[in-house]
Amino acid sequence: MAMLEVKDLHVYYGVIQALKGISFEVNQGEVIALIGANGAGKTTTLQTLTGLLSAKEGSVVFEGKDITRVPAHKIVEMGIAHVPEGRRVFSDLSVYENLIMGAYTRKDKAEIQESLAGVYKRFPRLEERKGQRAGTLSGGEQQRVALARALACEPSILLLDEPFSGLDEKLRLEMGALVRKLQKERKITTILVTHDKKEALQMSDRIALMSNGHILQYASPTEIFQHPENRQVAAYFGKANYIEGTVQKEQFDSDYISCEAKGYADGKYELLVRPFDVKVIAEGSAVEIREMTYLGETVDLYLQDEKQTFYAQDISARIHVAGFKEGARAGIEFAPESICLFPEEKE
Repeated sequence: MAMLEVKDLHVYYGVIQALKGISFEVNQGEVIALIGANGAGKTTTLQTLTGLLSAKEGSVVFEGKDITRVPAHKIVEMGIAHVPEGRRVFSDLSVYENLIMGAYTRKDKAEIQESLAGVYKRFPRLEERKGQRAGTLSGGEQQRVALARALACEPSILLLDEPFSGLDEKLRLEMGALVRKLQKERKITTILVTHDKKEALQMSDRIALMSNGHILQYASPTEIFQHPENRQVAAYFGKANYIEGTVQKEQFDSDYISCEAKGYADGKYELLVRPFDVKVIAEGSAVEIREMTYLGETVDLYLQDEKQTFYAQDISARIHVAGFKEGARAGIEFAPESICLFPEEKE
């Protein structure tokens, strides 16, 4: 049995429907990422799980108990902790007082002090500043307070809403590493809301890509990236090339590549090829290098033949050594890591 089950959830803001029948489950110890554009329904999902919003239809089941109509404070007592977007520390309270607020559901003072000792061990800088007003801390330190406050109640599930928003890149990486370390050490089931695709791919066991109140796909990072269910999912995770071809007897053939297409029925398809699976080679002159953009470790290339434009991404050092230049002609190879075919779109 899954630790958390969300079934056919419908949520409204007045007459506006924010969630349109979403369903997913979370297993013990998993990290789940909810991603998507603004207005997709990510924060609404977290607020519904914590009882801050009420579902009109559907259910939320936690450890076998239906908590759909359970008040928010009771949900916290059950072990579901929420770190909302924007840190939201109690600015006029000290760091210590903020942490104690996180443990308000616990009655045993000895257990509370033991939890605080564990928090200080993981966040030593907070112990150094425990008497300081939380509102005077830096953004990164306030984010630590918000996270530590949630951990003070020893949660079974941790809900993180854009926990790294507003932080510079260095702090984002630092906080991301800290969350991953905490999750591995304590095996806390975690649901993470983020706009950062790279963050989601790196940190999660499964990803739910949301759009307009729906879940477009719920799968592992590898599955959702290599085998998107539709073009919308594929586009969300970056640029893609599509090669038209035909499947006959589970064999895909096109002007550019032929490969096995096991499980696909006969018909016209388009093969998804990610940019790093397109290789520019010195042998041949099939394409013109229309544009090259240097990005440090990698180079983006736009390649043109007589039929279509291809987008490629390669290692800068390899491109430099090979001597490729804009305007030059070169050969091209396609080597997709996995086969993903979409039925050809009809106009």
